Order: sequence, then structure tokens, then C-alpha cells
Amino acid sequence: MRRPARLFRTTVSMAAAVSALAGCATADSSAPPVSGGPQLTVVAPLGTMAPLPEAPPDEPAATFAGLAQREMQATAQAAEAGAEITAAVLDRNTGQLVTNGNGMKIAIASVVKLFIADDLLLQVANGQTELSPEDRKSLDVMLRASDDSAAEVFWNRSGGSAIIDRVVKRYGLSSTSRPGNGRWFNTISTATDLVRYYDMLLSGAGGLPREQANIILSNLAASTPTAPDGMVPGGVYPQRFGIPEGLYAEPVAVKQGWMCCVGADWMHLSTGVVGLSRRYVMVIGSMQPAGDDAARRTITDAVKTMFPGGRI
Repeated sequence: MRRPARLFRTTVSMAAAVSALAGCATADSSAPPVSGGPQLTVVAPLGTMAPLPEAPPDEPAATFAGLAQREMQATAQAAEAGAEITAAVLDRNTGQLVTNGNGMKIAIASVVKLFIADDLLLQVANGQTELSPEDRKSLDVMLRASDDSAAEVFWNRSGGSAIIDRVVKRYGLSSTSRPGNGRWFNTISTATDLVRYYDMLLSGAGGLPREQANIILSNLAASTPTAPDGMVPGGVYPQRFGIPEGLYAEPVAVKQGWMCCVGADWMHLSTGVVGLSRRYVMVIGSMQPAGDDAARRTITDAVKTMFPGGRI
């Protein structure tokens, strides 16, 4: 089953009504989510993300002007539904990063398939391994349809948790760590680390050549509506939640993750690149003690609140 230099920081207090609630194969209970404070933070990176082009940066998108307030609203609405969310949106052209201030660490489930693919494709680029036609098909299915069996094969072939160590080092992911029990779906990360990963994947700063990065991104752009999942009734799970449903007017390339049961919670994680020019990166995660249908609606509604027109 879907089983992650200095900063200039401006912090706005959240409404008192917002409360942080504790939040699939069964998750590793030894690595519970860790909540950040009930704050909304706007972070403008001064060197933590990949370097910007030498040309003057673009003007901020108009919708970014009120995004901090809408993230506050989305966080409050999710809390009313019993969910805790973490969210981060990056404008890669301006370097502006807006988060809801919750830096909780979570097991990222199938989103770790990005790291598995990245590590494998770097081996290919360096001449350390080759992909057979069957391997390439499995890689595509792993990224598009979130196939677990393909992830298991590539995870074991490339050294398991050592994959995470290598990716963490190349991308400088300070809040990402290998799974405590060695199962890929229990890899730990945060919304801001995952935003950093996408930004550096797009710029090449993480070391993966553009040709290989485009293999990942083209597959994410072809994400399937459902994914095979033997742990749920019917054997398939809907992948259209969060970003693809909330940003319905934008082209998106997404990797989704979900996991039951983190204590009493469903975990849903929606990550990806937004816009024709790949200008934006967004990551949103939720923990909610509810059924999977309700939990998917909550994370989708949060994105719709942040971007009510379905567009950035």
C-alpha cells in the first residue's frame, strides 16, 4: 500500500481555533508524526533552494499575494474536520515559499518512489547499471500508477535504505531519514524537504541529468486515475486527490501517497509540479482519523481553499 544558508522568515499567528491534532501496509508506529506549531510561515530562501537564474526574478504570481491567509483558512477548515495538514508552495521564479508553519514529519508512503527512481536513473546515467525494456516498463508503472511490486524490486536491487541516504546527501534534505524498519514506505520526510527535492530535481542541482529528470517528470504528468492496491476493497485506490483535483485548471505532474493506519489516522500526501513552465512546486499532507473517502475530500478541499479558481 502507499505505504518527503539562512532564511528570512515572517511568522503570522494562526487563529486560536486551529488546533494541531495527532495523527498501506500498516505504518511504522515507532515513527509517529511530529507536529509543528500552529503558525503560518512565509519563507523566502536565501540559498537553501537551488540557485535562481541570473536574470531578474519574475514578479510574484497574483494569487501568492493572499496565499498565506488562504493557507491559514485551509488549515483551520481541515482542523474542523479533524485533520492536521502540512503545506508548502514554492514559486521557483521568485524563490517565494509559503507554508502553513506545520513542519510535521511523516512517513511518506509511495512518494518515496521518487527517490527510488532518482537513485536508479543516476546509476544509469553514470553507467553503473542498465535498464532492460522490462525494467523501464516497471519504472514507468511505479511512477504513473504507483505500483508497489516494482518499488519493492528496485528498492532491494539498489540497496534498500542506502537509497535514502544517497538521495538525502545529494539533495541536502535535512529532515528526511531512512525508514526505521527498512520498509520503503516508512521513509520519513517533511513538506519543505519534498519541495526542496522537486526544485533541485527541476534545476539539476541534485545531480540528476536533465534527460533522466524528464523521465520522472513525464511519468508524473501521466499519473493514472487509480493505482493497484491489494490492501483496499476492489484492489485499486483513487489517485485524484489534493493537487490534481484542487488545481484542476492547471497542468500538473504529481506523485501521490497514502497510508493506513497511522494510529487511528489515514495519511494522504499530494506532491508535484504545477504550471506549463514548471514554475510552481506544491506539497500538502494530511493526517485524519476518518474513512479514506472523507480524508481524500479534506486534502482536496484544502487545495481548493488555497487556490479557489483551480489555478495558481
